[in-house]
Amino acid sequence: MFKIVRKKELNSSVTLMEIEAPFVARKAKAGQFIIFRIDEKSERVPLTIAGYDREKGTVTIIFQKVGFATISLGNLNEGDYIRDFVGPLGKPTAVEGKKRVCVVGGGVGCAIALPSAQAFKEAGAEVDVIVGFRNKDIVILEDEFKACADNLYLMTDDGSYGEQGFVTVKLQQLLEAGREYDEVLAIGPVPMMKFVCKTTEPFGVHTMVSLNPIMVDGTGMCGGCRVTVGGETKFACVDGPEFDGHKVDFAELMNRNSVYRDREAEVSKTHTCRMETMGKKLIP
Repeated sequence: MFKIVRKKELNSSVTLMEIEAPFVARKAKAGQFIIFRIDEKSERVPLTIAGYDREKGTVTIIFQKVGFATISLGNLNEGDYIRDFVGPLGKPTAVEGKKRVCVVGGGVGCAIALPSAQAFKEAGAEVDVIVGFRNKDIVILEDEFKACADNLYLMTDDGSYGEQGFVTVKLQQLLEAGREYDEVLAIGPVPMMKFVCKTTEPFGVHTMVSLNPIMVDGTGMCGGCRVTVGGETKFACVDGPEFDGHKVDFAELMNRNSVYRDREAEVSKTHTCRMETMGKKLIP
């Protein structure tokens, strides 16, 4: 069992939790992920590690409450326990040997982008960060990005905070102005990562993306997280989750990610808690 030692609501739909998991914290690195289960009957859900404290033995996760499992996790509080917290899984962000990088985060993907930006900075790179949100109300981790970025560009779709426009608008401006990067790392919604790659491709800038396909076991055995990269089948859980974005088949990825969308929406409306049903039967 793994104890929730801290909980913070970052905005109306995004929650930060710090989980007591000393063995995971001891080995965790930026770019890796964990898989949690709330109880023995829950689904296995992957979440990228948003931070860790080796001395305290804790791992930070940041998640958006959009499905049954994440909503259930968000309903737990400090002092509660979850059944499984497995990791660290996947390959960490490759940060060595880069002089200047640009980390691009979109929405809740910024939670994943933050530890990678911090790791690049700690490795001696000059770090530009571009983060994008729909509006001011859902901006997260601004102060944390300011602390690790040489230049922080905050974009909102409606212009309610920072600069107006998508992250690709700012990235295009920087590249056209002659800004040179050893690497661009994009993390966020799949369409955003796709268009970041389209933006960097004409400039010949190496671009990595952190992929989020459907995942079950996290060890490469189930094949659920398979993606096509450079014409070859890869498993995001063991070969990634970061891949060369210019080689990713984004059309296939988006199609596979939408397979269960209708079923998930149906379950969210019709699901009945077994415990609540049992309780009603026991009340005379």
